Amino acid sequence: MNYTRRWVLTAGAMGLGLAGCIGPHIASAKAQGSDNIPADGGEITVHPVGHASIVLEAGDMTIYVDPVGEASAYQAFSAPDLILITHEHPDHFNVDLLNALASNGTKIIANPAVFELLPEALQGMAAQMANGERTEVAGIGIEAVPAYNTTQERLRYHPQGRDNGYVLSLSGVRIYIAGDTEDTPEMRGLQDIDLAFVPMNLPFTMSVEQAADAVIEFKPKVVYPYHYRGNDVDQFKSLVDQSGAEIEVRLAKWY
Repeated sequence: MNYTRRWVLTAGAMGLGLAGCIGPHIASAKAQGSDNIPADGGEITVHPVGHASIVLEAGDMTIYVDPVGEASAYQAFSAPDLILITHEHPDHFNVDLLNALASNGTKIIANPAVFELLPEALQGMAAQMANGERTEVAGIGIEAVPAYNTTQERLRYHPQGRDNGYVLSLSGVRIYIAGDTEDTPEMRGLQDIDLAFVPMNLPFTMSVEQAADAVIEFKPKVVYPYHYRGNDVDQFKSLVDQSGAEIEVRLAKWY
């Protein structure tokens, strides 16, 4: 695919607190800017809401990933058809916001630990996926990819077996949303990824160098660094560009 960038970027901001990675104040994603990815029958639009929160639009399908912050940050979008939650940390999971955003037609996919934290009404909209499981929602293929820390001093943040990343098969495009993870063998072993979202902030996920090295190995066509507060995404782009791996790095306005 020939991926052509289309940017409309204006100022946006996000405040962080609590353990250095939680974002309670997120500007409107459409104020943050959007980007388009060619797909079968049209385009997938990527809206960087902030930090780890993403909105994806494809045709009449709207997907929210790890929505947190204020409901007003999402008011420009359609109600979500699908909400993906990677894990329970408050910069990825907020029950009050889920209650505000979910509608009767919303399906929630979460890892088992988050599913157990959902109130009964939201559990009725939800399905839990453990590492390695696959399902389909409204024609979207979903694979739960393990997300975890591998460095000894970071193991307490994201233990192996609990948290998910996701691979979506949407409109002929395979999308990898890493969640909070290091450069695990499962990440490095991914194949045929068209679009990837990869975190890089220490000590919670991985370094810029780890992220670049992993991306160079699994070779997505397009990659966005996200969940990167305080890290040098220009360095990440330089490392990937210098590798000769023919991966397009896009730097979006997440903060």
